[in-house]
Amino acid sequence: MFLRVVCFVLCFCMYIVQPRAEENINIGYLEQVVPRPPILSNLDEVPEDEGLAGAQVGLVDNSTTGKFLGHNYKLESRIVKEDEDVLSAAKELLSLSPYLLLNAPMKSILEISKLPEAENAILFNVSSLDANLRDEACSLNLFHTMPSRNMLSDALAQFAVKKRWSKWSLIHGVHETDRAYLLAFKKSANKFGLEIVDKKEWAFDADMRRNAAKEVPLFTQDMPDHDMLIIADELGDFGRYVIYNTWIPRPVAGSEGVIPSSWSASVEQHGAAQLQSRFKKAKNRLMRSIDYAAWAAVRTIGESVTRTDTSDVMKIRDYMLSDEFALGGFKGRPLTYRKWNGQMRQPIPLSHSRAVVAMAPLEGFLHQRNELDTLGLDKQESSCTAFTE
Repeated sequence: MFLRVVCFVLCFCMYIVQPRAEENINIGYLEQVVPRPPILSNLDEVPEDEGLAGAQVGLVDNSTTGKFLGHNYKLESRIVKEDEDVLSAAKELLSLSPYLLLNAPMKSILEISKLPEAENAILFNVSSLDANLRDEACSLNLFHTMPSRNMLSDALAQFAVKKRWSKWSLIHGVHETDRAYLLAFKKSANKFGLEIVDKKEWAFDADMRRNAAKEVPLFTQDMPDHDMLIIADELGDFGRYVIYNTWIPRPVAGSEGVIPSSWSASVEQHGAAQLQSRFKKAKNRLMRSIDYAAWAAVRTIGESVTRTDTSDVMKIRDYMLSDEFALGGFKGRPLTYRKWNGQMRQPIPLSHSRAVVAMAPLEGFLHQRNELDTLGLDKQESSCTAFTE
């Protein structure tokens, strides 16, 4: 009997220590560089490696676990300039890997998702906030680790409801992205029962660095009484000059003041400080929202490959949309994907430059499936049919 036990233990040990067949998992990263319109201040420089840096840190995290399982991760990146062919670059990367991260404008993401080469691939939108990509223009092969504008504006609306700041005044810029953010704020106000008492367009071409203390009070003087001033200024053009210069002293939020975002340097709880530290050590700068979205996309692949022990793209996709998938994203709740449009569910930090003010969804905003679905398009609101066909 003793010999049988010894033989069983020896055979079991030989089984668990025998080398596993190695598997190579290639991941593609494609960025399309689009020149930013001129703005009043160049104080906030956009890092050249924004997005790519997050993907690289995610790759290191994948490899930490993967090396014990025989999973070898590699990142292939392409940076495409404005006058270069982004579709050709996408085709090249898709020939190397069925997993592709896209840091590009909405139009390019749509075109890439419709390529024949992308039909059986998994694409990750890590930059575009556009609601249509999660709605009418959704695609079965396209997932979103970047939250939509609607998720951000809903987070701010929940915060306003909790504070009982029910009357909003809005100031928006002239750019297309500003108007899209304005529309998101309007929808959120309606969704959560807030009142928009005034709306103004910022069209100044004067140098606000010298004139803000004079011009902004005049610009806001005729605004009716309100509880909160919302700024829609995605490019960071004018909002910084509005804050603390308004005629009525009120809290400011949106693109300035209390800012809803995918990620912030002030996020520290739930182990986030450790991720912040690792990123800063690796890249010598702070982690930004697109970095976090790219990191989450790479980690999604790593987590799925680890749990399923396969790199088969269809099995990975099925697992991502299953109830078993959950990614630890350092936000206090597991991150999952919505089965109706491929959007990653995630808490939204509301923060200023030095601290997190709140983390949405806030307490009291309940949902029949998942409280995170109180942010952005819910299933019954979505016009996406690709995931149900």
